[in-house]
Amino acid sequence: MRRYQLAVVVLVSLVSVFSTVTPSVANTRVVVTRDRAVTVTVTAGGGEGLLTLTTAAPGISWAVPGRESAVVSVDVDGRYAGDLVVMSGRPTPRGVALGRLGHGRHQVRFRLAADRSSPHARVVVLTDLGMSVAAPRTMEAIIRQHAPVLFGRSLPAFGGPTQNARTDTPLLAWHEVWDGPLPGRRRITYSVVWSNEDGGTTGPALMARWGRTTDIEWTYSVVVDAAGHRVPGQAFYQGPDHQTVPFTGRYERDHPVLQTCTTNNNLCQTVDGTMRFALPVDDSRPGNRAREYLMDQNPWTYRVMADEMVREGGVEKPSDPATPAMGDQRDYLYLEIAGSTGPARQPGSGPGLAVVVKLHGDPATYRSDHGIASWSISRDGPAATTVELPQGVGSGDIERISVTRVPGDTDSGATVTVTDLSRAFLLDRTWLPRPSFAAVRSADLHLTADSPTATLWSRAT
Repeated sequence: MRRYQLAVVVLVSLVSVFSTVTPSVANTRVVVTRDRAVTVTVTAGGGEGLLTLTTAAPGISWAVPGRESAVVSVDVDGRYAGDLVVMSGRPTPRGVALGRLGHGRHQVRFRLAADRSSPHARVVVLTDLGMSVAAPRTMEAIIRQHAPVLFGRSLPAFGGPTQNARTDTPLLAWHEVWDGPLPGRRRITYSVVWSNEDGGTTGPALMARWGRTTDIEWTYSVVVDAAGHRVPGQAFYQGPDHQTVPFTGRYERDHPVLQTCTTNNNLCQTVDGTMRFALPVDDSRPGNRAREYLMDQNPWTYRVMADEMVREGGVEKPSDPATPAMGDQRDYLYLEIAGSTGPARQPGSGPGLAVVVKLHGDPATYRSDHGIASWSISRDGPAATTVELPQGVGSGDIERISVTRVPGDTDSGATVTVTDLSRAFLLDRTWLPRPSFAAVRSADLHLTADSPTATLWSRAT
């Protein structure tokens, strides 16, 4: 991948006043206000462009009604590239995919979009600007060139065409590549992390079954040939009700144009949205890690996740791990385990898997599923979950982490296996992940109806 320094000139347009400075990548600082748009001139080689930057909006907090976000709309050479929903005054690394760029100079314009920003949004500060261009015919370019363009949800009940500036906003995207159906072909699948889902699974069930209250869904999948061209009839998207639907909609070059169209963030190929998201897709994940790995690599997403729950009144006060209601997300242990519960099934039909935590000096135990069978893990492979603990517990207070087989309504009697604990962490007071304090490889635990529980990790090991 070729990288180019942000070059030459920043042109700031403020009514009829213009100022000119010569920035470098390291110290570029752009300030965008409601009455001032900023244009940055960049020099790039031909290929799929990606703009990276750090954003901060003083006075903005995703947790506070009326101060949720400042939205910066990004244009390149007069073409609308995408929106950046800036959710905090804290510096946060972000990116915008710019699409295909020709060789030479390009004008990137930043504008604070008043029509989709919160009333208190006045200023956005952009720093650490950088540009990367994936040269044509490289795998990096092929991955970028087929990434979907995603328009925001516009359901009237949730705020109309700019609702993703306040709820269920797309945060991250990534890709995965597999061998295709024929030699020389590859399937590329793209996925997105949204800040939450207004419909679908409730918050405490999300924490138990998935280890977070964000929503993570695959969006678009395409088979490409050896030259990187899409194979006819081999493009699909995730439609309403999680259906796999052939994509027959509009493309921008090779980018399919889709829109979030349901309360649980499934997609449609008929687009009437206003907000546009062109998320970077360079990231991927190891094959032995859960999808939440991408959140771990972007820890700011945990803070956004928690802020949305606070603002929407989804947090029990005071937090009580004895109730199934969702507590303060800083009081949860975040885990990722790997194993098998047998063929895919409806939650609660069993068998499932739950995690049980024992604290030093505490006679109680704490379960990931809160004793609700449908909240247990019922899928194979790496899976994230959480266990709600009493307020103020630290990693040093945790004596033992066990796993237990959860029988269901139509239990098949299958053995549940657990092989790995990839990470175990708590959030700090600012809702960011602390370092993982526990990991176990090749545990090879077999949980049966007669012997349903085993220790996965203990302080003594």
